[in-house]
This record gives sequence, structure tokens and C-alpha cells, in this order.
Amino acid sequence: MSIGIGMKRPAEAGRPAWVIPLAGKVEALALPLLSLLAGLALFAVFLALQGRSPVDFYALVYKAGFGTAFSWQNTLARAAPLLFAALCVAIPARLGLVIIGGEGAIVLGGVMTGGLAAHVAGLPAGIAMPLLALAAGLTGAVWIGLSGVLRQWRGVNETIASLLMAYIAIALMNHLVEGPLRDPASLNKPSTAPIEAALKVGTIPGWSVHWGLVVALGGCGLAWVLIERTTLGFAARIAGGNIRAAQVQGLPVGRLVVGFTALGGAFAGLAGYFEVSAVHGSANASLAAGYGYTGILIAFLARQNPLALIPVALLLAGFEASSGLVQRRMDLPDATMLVLQGFVFVALLVGDSFQGRLDLARRLFPEERK
Repeated sequence: MSIGIGMKRPAEAGRPAWVIPLAGKVEALALPLLSLLAGLALFAVFLALQGRSPVDFYALVYKAGFGTAFSWQNTLARAAPLLFAALCVAIPARLGLVIIGGEGAIVLGGVMTGGLAAHVAGLPAGIAMPLLALAAGLTGAVWIGLSGVLRQWRGVNETIASLLMAYIAIALMNHLVEGPLRDPASLNKPSTAPIEAALKVGTIPGWSVHWGLVVALGGCGLAWVLIERTTLGFAARIAGGNIRAAQVQGLPVGRLVVGFTALGGAFAGLAGYFEVSAVHGSANASLAAGYGYTGILIAFLARQNPLALIPVALLLAGFEASSGLVQRRMDLPDATMLVLQGFVFVALLVGDSFQGRLDLARRLFPEERK
């Protein structure tokens, strides 16, 4: 019997219209979560093969990263630069760009902060601190924006370009910190001159966490609004889905590519600003702490969703906060957490290969195939 126009099939009549879209969202959430669990399980096997107890390992991770109020504050302090670094990856990713050189923008943003601090020391803190933050953000924007320029007008792969530029940035930082910008008083560890106490970023009242975390959380919120609730974000999603279709529609693809890469770089530059002004007090080799590379994993686990970056960054920050305790208690090398991140990242890449193939909605509602 044929079905007339406007009539619903029996399978559709009893099912709300939102079920299939919800099934797609569940699939998008389930894949990275399953990948994370698979990576943790594989690392547990890796530990067991070395004669170490996976149960003891994860118990220590929980205790040091999330078990007490002090642990949480340590985790939150580490989450700030990770959120900035993840935004550097997630924002350009909406255009289909894979930027993995955020580490370079972080170290150069920090060097700009440390080198410029002495020149703005005479200004009121209310003026000098925003100037330092702006300079660090602009430095990161220019550095990562160059990858967008090379991608758009020279056809250079942005992934390779941003990675190579990260190594150049670290070499440039070492040259400046150990040469022209070095403080003569920094003997064992070359550094720029310490910034004045008035220019240091303080901590949130009642917490030992600096205000960079609040700025990072605000940045995630603003990035979500930009991508999901503005015409620019809509245009970026169109260009990321099909760049030729976007060009046919007259969208400014070139400006979008450069603008979104520069915006991501600005957030990474701010990470360098807060690392100098709130943590280290000067620019030195400690800026190259690997936050930019961990940010890649966070962005991929969060599916480049700025709001989803927050819980993922907290999880990875807890892992890093527990590194010292795990090393002491279980006699493991200091690179253990990097190995764990490697297992998770490989599992995530494998999980990505199943994206769109599970067809969860069709499996739940096989009548839709008819």
C-alpha cells in the first residue's frame, strides 16, 4: 500500500523527530570517550608488563590530581595554559585546518612579556598589564597567523608549517633569553629580568590559582559564541566543510583562514603572558613546558568544541599534576605522563577512523533504511 503525501510511515509516527539527531550527537560524544578509555586501558597493560600496578598508578593520579582541595588547585593552575593551547588548535580546526604549533606562540608570547616588562614598569599597573597581555597576544597572533598566510597564498601545509615554526620559536626564545634579553643576575638559568611585583598577576581570592584560569574559561565561552552563534562562525563552518562551495558563495575564505589562525595564536600568546606574569616571574626555558602539544590532544578529544575543552583540559591537567607523585612513589621516569598521552592520542586516531561509520541512528532505527 502506498503512502500518501503528508502521511508518516508507522515507524516515524511513534518516534519523536529529535531522536535521530540525538543519536548522532551521542555517537560524536561516545567515540572520543571510548578512545580515552581504550588509551587508559592500553597504558594499564603497558604498566603491567613492566611489573607496575595499574591500580596503584591510577589511584595516585586521582589522589594527586583530584583527591583533595590542594590537588584541585594544583590541577586548575595547570589547566589555564592547556585551555589557551587547546583553543589555538580548536578555533582553526573549524576551517578544516590542523594547527599544531601552539608551543611556539606560547614561548614567544612569554618572551615578549618578559622583554617588554622593563619598558612599561613606570606605567600604572592598570595600563601596563593590559599592554603586556596585548603584546603577548599579538605576538602569538602574528606567529600562528603566518601559517594561515602560507596555507592560503602559498599552498604550504599548515600542519607542517606551524610545527616547524614552533621549533624556530623555541630556538629564537633560547637566543633572546641567553643573549640580548638575559638578566646578568641569572647565572644558573638564563632568564630575562624579573618583572616588578606590581605587574604580576595575582591569584583568585581563596585559591592558589591565578586569574589566567578565569580568562581561559572566558576565552572558551567567547570562542563558542563566535563559532556557533555568529555569521563569521557559520561562514567558517561552511568553508571547513567544503572550501570550493564557500568560494562559490563568495565567502572571504582567505580572510577567514588568516583571521581564525591568528585568533588561535592570540590565545596561545596569552598563555605565555600568564606563565611569565603569574608563574615564573621572568621568561626562561621553562616556557617550553609542552603545553602546546598537550593542547593538541585536548582539542582532538573535545572534537574542537570550545566548551568541551574545559572538562578535557581538567582531566589532562590532573594527569600532569600527578606526575611528580607517581614518579616518586612508583619509581617511574618523568616521561611517564607523556607516554600515557601518547597511548591516548593513538587510540583517539584509531577512534576517529570510525567517525561516521557506526551509523548509530540507522542501527537503532533500521526502518529508516527502507
